[in-house]
Amino acid sequence: MAVQLVGSAEVLFQGDSITAAGRDPGDDSDLGHGYVRLIADALATSHPTSRVHNRGVSGNRAADLLRRWDADTLSLRPAVLSVLVGVNDTWRRYDRGETTSPEAYEGTYRELLRQAASQGARLVLIEPFLIPVQPEQWAWREDLDGRIHAVRRLAREFDASLLASDGLLHQAARESGDPHVITGDGVHLTAEGHAVLAREWLRLVR
Repeated sequence: MAVQLVGSAEVLFQGDSITAAGRDPGDDSDLGHGYVRLIADALATSHPTSRVHNRGVSGNRAADLLRRWDADTLSLRPAVLSVLVGVNDTWRRYDRGETTSPEAYEGTYRELLRQAASQGARLVLIEPFLIPVQPEQWAWREDLDGRIHAVRRLAREFDASLLASDGLLHQAARESGDPHVITGDGVHLTAEGHAVLAREWLRLVR
């Protein structure tokens, strides 16, 4: 389902370091150097009265978004809200032994969306993704796949646009012949990876 941008829409991107892409968290005007910046540059031409905001914070999990949701999302009253979160909920299980069940993740994510939807925001949900570059990362799929399925369920529940980024980026990695063209560590995107994500987002939001 496509989202239509109308008039001087406020467009907000929320998530973790993939969305933040090096933005200065102390500068609300900083869009980072990733897919959000590419989308903003495109919208500056096609929808010059729209305003783009990036509130991605490195390391965030779904529960971290909930803690800052009032200040960093609801207060901005976005017309379009794009969310990408979940890979850190998986990653912390494998590097710190901190487990968040897929059910808890889905419940928290649902509350985030419920609050935003109650303000009338149109939603774009970007699946969390993982493109393994190390053999041991394939084991992460056991944890991440449940979160991807949760996002798909929530997209249907909230009538949101779904960006199926996991399959999209895997396909881009296969076509490139080397996953390192898309990601350096399996999670964080290269310039080409960000470009793939931005192109698909712009296809969904008109």
